[in-house]
Formats: sequence, structure tokens, C-alpha cells
Amino acid sequence: MNVTLGQLAAALRLPCHHPDIIITHISPDSREIGPGGLFVAYAGVSVDAHRFIPQAVAAGARAVVGEQAISGLTVPYLRVSDARRALGALSAAWQGFPSHEMGVIGVTGTDGKTTTSNLIHSIFTAARLRTGLLTTVNARIGKQVYETGLHTTTPAAPDLQRYLREMANAGGAWAVLETTSHGLSQWRVAGVAYDIAVVTNITHEHLDEHGDYEGYLRAKARLLELIQCSPAKPDIPRAAVLNADDRSYAALSRFPAPRRISYGIEQGDVRAEEIEHGPAGLSFVATGLGRRLHIETPLMGRFNVYNSLAAIATALAADLNDDAIRQGLAQAPPIPGRMERVDRGQDFIAIVDFAHTPFALAAALETARTMTKGRVIVVFGSAGLRDVAKRRMMGEVAGRLADLAVITAEDPRTEDLDSIMAVSARACRDAGGEAVVISDRYRAIQRALREARAGDVVMLCGKGHEQSMCFGEIEYPWDDRVALAHALDVHLGRRNDNPPFLLPTNKSSV
Repeated sequence: MNVTLGQLAAALRLPCHHPDIIITHISPDSREIGPGGLFVAYAGVSVDAHRFIPQAVAAGARAVVGEQAISGLTVPYLRVSDARRALGALSAAWQGFPSHEMGVIGVTGTDGKTTTSNLIHSIFTAARLRTGLLTTVNARIGKQVYETGLHTTTPAAPDLQRYLREMANAGGAWAVLETTSHGLSQWRVAGVAYDIAVVTNITHEHLDEHGDYEGYLRAKARLLELIQCSPAKPDIPRAAVLNADDRSYAALSRFPAPRRISYGIEQGDVRAEEIEHGPAGLSFVATGLGRRLHIETPLMGRFNVYNSLAAIATALAADLNDDAIRQGLAQAPPIPGRMERVDRGQDFIAIVDFAHTPFALAAALETARTMTKGRVIVVFGSAGLRDVAKRRMMGEVAGRLADLAVITAEDPRTEDLDSIMAVSARACRDAGGEAVVISDRYRAIQRALREARAGDVVMLCGKGHEQSMCFGEIEYPWDDRVALAHALDVHLGRRNDNPPFLLPTNKSSV
């Protein structure tokens, strides 16, 4: 695809003295720049890409976008105040502004984003609306399913706009985008014309990135601001869908919105009544906005009542019919790594869940309690180079709600793993719980399985669908579901081979 520099400069609302220059590709990585490229330079976490402008030009860049005052370049230089935001707008222009061709639903929040996005997609699909889906797990475009990465949040702007272009080209009427706080704060979603913003909850998470809760809240609120900036689209409703039971509601409800729909169990425009938890899933009655729907879904847990309500409220904002809502929730496919059972014939329940925040861990353990009269054993860790306070909070939750916590590695990165685990273990014990510390995650799983009795629940939390674990600066292959299945087979005496993944941790301590 070739686009002129003038067309790209227009997306930034900048004058261009060389509008006819042909640009063949755009990248913020100087190593990806070749002849005809547009290099976008900004200061990253550890590297300021402005220093690589000479290399990009030498590699064939026809123009450069950056934030600093630069002189002496032999190619056009477009200076902007925020190059990350510019990259989003440039990527949208490069793809011909695909989000202008369909309705776009953004789902943000600390917990439940992936599940809620999938539920919305299922409902809209049941309504016979061609709908694309992009989450941290995968992208669904027509009948195609693409993996979206290892530790992916919202994809980088060029990739995000490429997915949107594919959705538009496939005749998509709607796109559902899981939209993370990093994607918002780093402007990866700049250039996306959102129509409906959905917020699940905003709890303690990513404070390493945002500084404090208020900073985190501001990052999430950017999605509401983006709705206000989006161009009107024929027959596409615009709304903000907010959780009335969450502490974020008071602040978020003050943002202007074309229409505001709240949901919750305790309060809200759309509420759940007659909630029942059973072995086959959830049932409840959703009421509000003139509707009363009996809902049945294979999902489990009180937190999935909220996720379902968020999806229902979104469907009502789009004026979808009752049958589509009921069918979409009843037929929602299982979501990888979300309360995913691993059954190898054992006499206890084994589950993998993505719960990696204090709120999500509490919700997962509370759900586990509804599944057994026996014990709940949890395996979890806390990530390095991330919110430090969360380590204590995760331990406290496990101490209160689990019978045994096996604390282990979860992406320690360049931090000392033993120190991370010690904080969670101490908090767990201080909360009255029993904690075992085993640095090797596979051996931690094995310990939990040895402790399990008939009817117990063993939960492996924190990694979910992810396909790697980070030690130092290296991503090592890892999949909780594969590791748990293998460990169960060993536990049941069906195999005695080496673990499926080799991690730097190879010793265990109790």
C-alpha cells in the first residue's frame, strides 16, 4: 500500500511542503524502516527513539515524525507534541480510517474485559450482525481466528488498525475491541472512532504505569473522551455503559456522554434479580429499560453476572432484540484461560483462571467455594516490575479465601523472585491462611495436586491463556493449561516424562 506524505500529514492536521512523497510503510522501530518508510520517533520506557533518526534515514526513510526540535535532516520532518498519539492517527490514515466504516465498541476495566468482549460479540453475532472481535486472547474476523500475542495488551497502533481494516473489508457492521489502560494511556487507540464505551470495573492494578488510582481512572476515562471525539455514523448509536456498583461510577458518570446506561446487581438501569448458581452455570433475570429477560449462561460466579449485565446493557444500547441477547449469552463459547476446567479423570476439580488482580483472585476463589464442600487450593504469584502493593493484597486474599496457597513464579522479570513470593506468603499467613512457597511453577502445581482430596478445587491463577513467562528479559514458553494437564497425568500415574516447559526455576523450597 502506498500513501502520500500529504495524506498522512493531513491526518495530523499539519502543513506539508512535500505532499507528493510516496510512503510505503510506517514504523516506530528504526530496524523495520526501509526505502520509502516513515519513521515515528518518541521516547520509550528505556530508549528514546529520536537517537535512531539518522539510522532510519540511512535505511531509506523518506520522512520522520518526532517530538524534539531536529535540524539538518535531508528528509521532511513533521514535529508533533505527542508522537505516540500521532502514530495512532497515522496508522488509521494509512488504513483508510476503517473504524469510520462500522460501529466500534470499546471494553475497558481492570477485570472482565475479555469475557465481556466475548459476550458482546456472541450477542451481536446471534443478532445476525457481522461483528469482529479483538481481545488480548485473539482476533476474530469472519471465520478466521488469529492469536494476538504472548503478553499482549491492546496491540500497537499499526497492528490494531490493520485488524480493523480486515474487519471492515470483511463487511463488518461492528467491531468489539478490548481496550486496555496501556492502550489508552499510550495512545495506541488514537484514530479509533469509538461509538460505545463499556467499563467493567476499576480496581487496584497497573499503578506502576499510572502512579495511583486516580491516574489509572483517568487512563480508563480516556475511552469516554474518545466517544465524544468520534464522528457520527449513520444508524450507529453512541453510549457509555458503566458499572453502577463499582467505585469508579461516581467519577465516570460525570463525563459527558451521548447516552449513559448503568448496570449492576445492587443498582443501575439494568439489574440482575433471582440469581442462581448451579453446576451448569448461572441463571438470573435481567430487568430494566423496559425489558425483562430470563438469562441462562454456562459462565459461573457472581463476577460473571456483572460481565453478562455489561453485555446486556451494550446490546440494549444498540437496540438488539431479546432473543439475540438470550441466545448470545446461552451459546457464548468458553473463553481460554477463564475458569477453564482441565479434566484428566481426577476426582477433584482443576481450573485455570487468568485472575491476576486482588479483585479477580477474590472473585475466582469465591466462585470456587460454590463448586465444592471440600477445600480450595490456589496456586498463584505476582509479576515483577509491576504494582508492588498488589503482592501483599494477593496474599491477603488467598489467606482469607483459600485453604492452602501455593505461591510461585509469575513473570518475575528482572526482580528477585524470592522477594516477591515472600511478600505474598507473609501476607497470606498474617491473614490466617496457610502458605507454601515453591519458585518453580510446575513443581508448585504438583504440590497442589498432591494436597488435593476427592471433591476439592485446585485453581491455577494468574496466567490464563498466556503463552509465555518472563524471567529476566527473556520470554520462556509456558502455558498453564498444558502444564496442569501434564501434571495431572503424572499425578494419576499415566506418564513420567519431563515437564512440558523448561523454566529457569528448577528448585523448590517449602
